[in-house]
Amino acid sequence: MMYTASEKLAIIRLVEESELSVRRTLQEIKVSRTSFYRWYRAYEESGLDGLENQSRAVRQHWNRIPDSVRELIVEVALERPDLTPRELAWHITDTHDYFVSESSVYRLLKAHDLITSPQFTVMSASDRFQNPTSRINELWQTDFTYFRVVGWGWYFLSTVLDDYSRYIICWRLTTSMSASDVTETLEDALRATGLFEAKVRHRPRLLSDNGPCYISGELKSWLKQQDIEHTRGAPYHPMTQGKIERYHRSMKNVVKLEHYYYPWELETAITEWVHHYNHERYHESLDNVTPADVYAGRRNDILDQRALVKARTMARRKIHNLRLAG
Repeated sequence: MMYTASEKLAIIRLVEESELSVRRTLQEIKVSRTSFYRWYRAYEESGLDGLENQSRAVRQHWNRIPDSVRELIVEVALERPDLTPRELAWHITDTHDYFVSESSVYRLLKAHDLITSPQFTVMSASDRFQNPTSRINELWQTDFTYFRVVGWGWYFLSTVLDDYSRYIICWRLTTSMSASDVTETLEDALRATGLFEAKVRHRPRLLSDNGPCYISGELKSWLKQQDIEHTRGAPYHPMTQGKIERYHRSMKNVVKLEHYYYPWELETAITEWVHHYNHERYHESLDNVTPADVYAGRRNDILDQRALVKARTMARRKIHNLRLAG
């Protein structure tokens, strides 16, 4: 309940004149001891003025982001327009040793008219596996997508994504979508992970759709030789290759902004995107670290460091604002 200054003073006088103890009197009038003693100290220090209700912004002044940090956030946002407010918040935490929440960044950028697109997506309940993977190289997702090169025709991109970390292990740009294109991409993945030579208890399982190249006898025979179990998603089921399909959609939203007149131009653009995706793009579903961080086992160290940065930031921010308040 909100009391006016005169009501607070009346409560103070009532407690002072009561024959009961302070605790019993406050219990009877249903006022917390914390509030009463805060009012009492304020009245002793500043009289009736000290009992005036302060605005929420003033009461929480200790947590206000300093102007220098606000300027930094806007500056970085202008330098990196590709980052969403969520990604920008963690980028600043990781690179400037200063914690700032995603919501604070969003509000600040919105106030500067720097929000250009919705920052929230709706995820359906069936968009996750009931038994998610628990380690890298446990399950690989693979799929094709396509691009048009002006004057050359259609090219197809075959990709292998690690399900646990969302790390892009390898990709190939091909002129067809044959079983041999799939096996060559998977051979690249086995080489890149060292699983061609290493003896492991369990080979990665492969998850794909039901395209002709994935249900062919040639691929089935090759997978059997490599001791790789193959799982094909149910048709029209939203839980199948969700991660790699979202990856392809995000990639095409960027890569297809340009026209390509030679295959090597397209390969260069894909190479740059994959590096950005693996090593620079923060994933909300990965605790806002990159796929490379998860794949290399760095996630827990990064999260521990962020917790330290947050604790230091809160302490520094409180001291800064208390000094400003005088």
